[in-house]
Amino acid sequence: MTAEDLPVAITMGDPAGVGPEVIVKAAAELDPRKRMRVLVIGSLEDLERARKVTGVDLAFRRRSEAGNGLAVEHIDVPGLPIPYGKVDPAAGEASFRFIARAVSLTLKGETAGIVTAPINKEALNLAGHHYDGHTGMLAALTKAPSSFMLLASERLKAIHVSTHISLAGAIDRVTPDRVLATIRAGNKHLKRLGLGAPRIAVAGLNPHCGENGLFGDEDTRNIEPAVAAARAEGIDAYGPISADTVFYRAHEGAFDLVVAQYHDQGHIPMKLVAFDTAVNVSLGLPIDRTSVDHGTAFDIAGTGRANHGNMITAIDYALRLADAPRDIHTAEIIQ
Repeated sequence: MTAEDLPVAITMGDPAGVGPEVIVKAAAELDPRKRMRVLVIGSLEDLERARKVTGVDLAFRRRSEAGNGLAVEHIDVPGLPIPYGKVDPAAGEASFRFIARAVSLTLKGETAGIVTAPINKEALNLAGHHYDGHTGMLAALTKAPSSFMLLASERLKAIHVSTHISLAGAIDRVTPDRVLATIRAGNKHLKRLGLGAPRIAVAGLNPHCGENGLFGDEDTRNIEPAVAAARAEGIDAYGPISADTVFYRAHEGAFDLVVAQYHDQGHIPMKLVAFDTAVNVSLGLPIDRTSVDHGTAFDIAGTGRANHGNMITAIDYALRLADAPRDIHTAEIIQ
């Protein structure tokens, strides 16, 4: 069986958030052929609750059963269901178990990749799973030495040198090796999707890239050598380029990808131009993973109002990866 024949696993996320709702709304709109290529890992009771809340016409079936309904692998977790909008360790435990099962299935070759619905980091840590979120958890579960977060939309893509750490810690991570590894990861990913020679812009860290040392020397000392090394490898990389202009230039078509030096530098422009359509993609792992680019939205959970456009795009992106040759290996990126 090839990856094209395998389903992608969708993890339900925090049961008290909007994950179950965006999954059932997206699944109800999927072409039936696409719906047959997804497998939800979660709680049938919570999915049924979400179906009632949203009012969609959707049938479920267990993974082992035949039929046209949405396939579900039910995971029993004590304490479910949980009231919507509540931070609860049982929900954190459920989130972890759903993800761990999806990783296991994908590593064993039973699913082609993972699509994740949002989790609540506080609930996850209350359950005793001390991760910064999906990215760190997936790296640990797959034993990958490193991973990278890429946000993708139609006109703008950004990959991050660091994500969920303090700004002071993020500055410390801007090293030539880490910046070069991030460039390599983005370049390999876009090539995998069919782009022959991706144009990669590397954002500066300091205002105006340090203005020749007036505002710090990190750009000259740590980013310039990484860009030079990438170009020596044949990667079409440019930078550092001042962050106050590089995202606009990429959005207008000058670049295919921007390397952001820290979380907010990349997330703010992405959410400004593609809040409901951007996809979160994990690179550098031995498995494929996409995700919605929003949180659990506890304030509207249970109302049926959550926008499911992100989930549809994340599923489509995961299926696209399943149909593409896999040539990204962590060892090659980090070397």
